Amino acid sequence: MLELTPANAADYLRRQGWVGSGPVTVAALSGGVSNAVLRVRTSESVFILKQSRPQLRTRDAWFSDLDRVYREQEVMQVLEPLLRPGMVPQVLFSDRAEFVFAMSSASDEARPWKESLLAGEIDYDLGGCAGAVLGRIHDATARNPALINAFRDRAVFVQLRVDPYYRRIQERLPEVASAVAGLIDGMMSSNEALCHGDYSPKNMLVHDEGFMLVDYETAHQGDPTMDLGFFLSHLLLKAARRPAERCAFFDLTRVFWSGYQSEATFAPIVELEKRGIAHCGLCLLARIDGTSPVEYLPEESKREAVRRMGRSFLLERPASWEEALTLAEPAFAPLAQLEAPA
Repeated sequence: MLELTPANAADYLRRQGWVGSGPVTVAALSGGVSNAVLRVRTSESVFILKQSRPQLRTRDAWFSDLDRVYREQEVMQVLEPLLRPGMVPQVLFSDRAEFVFAMSSASDEARPWKESLLAGEIDYDLGGCAGAVLGRIHDATARNPALINAFRDRAVFVQLRVDPYYRRIQERLPEVASAVAGLIDGMMSSNEALCHGDYSPKNMLVHDEGFMLVDYETAHQGDPTMDLGFFLSHLLLKAARRPAERCAFFDLTRVFWSGYQSEATFAPIVELEKRGIAHCGLCLLARIDGTSPVEYLPEESKREAVRRMGRSFLLERPASWEEALTLAEPAFAPLAQLEAPA
């Protein structure tokens, strides 16, 4: 496989006939651990070139099938007509022999939502929109399973989520192993709706009119409540970074839920909520003690607070998100006191 870099991508694109003979500028984009992502500029257009890599850039060894890039482009082609124009990138062309595809780019001004959340910038409208978009994805695919029957294979999801998140926590935190086993069984047996598998603020490129949702390589027909837990864990992890502002982050989770409920009517919301909270607990633990810990919580006091939340969600199994937030508060309060001005 020819591994594409900013140095060789222009020549590759010309050989493929995807760009003309004029100037081509290629820059590497950062943020992910599993792919090479390059922004290509020509005199006529700007687009993104994406190529999967076999070994992910993480502390622990982590490998995945190269052909996951095929699933990504196929899922995008299914979802694009279901969502507002511009929310899903348009697939432009692909080279399966080299595990590469090109897609439309977000505007130059677009930034990952993760960046502003880490800075403590809370956008409630965006939170409600994120919930509604996920609810729309789940509802539309649950009601029309023929759209996603081709995505039943879970091999990449197992490699990128089940093994490094769920099974790694089973190994490292035996006190929650039984609870995690039930979550794995549910994910591996459900064909309820499309599970994005990586629905997080880092994959929402925010601009003035909303956001573009990217990274679909873990998507599959499966358990949609994994997406709920995965996303909500990211908001609580940001709250752990900024515990004095936890109430604002808690409110952000509430507006996310409101947006989700407005669209997701394919199953009783109380059932989806309870399952999503359990997945949230697991994802919190995984981002501390799994294969890919978050980089922005180096303090052991904050890491232990997240562990406490995760264990309580998994072992006490709150039935509603409000109950979950009640369990979370005792973990956050001491952190806020530590960071209070003297």
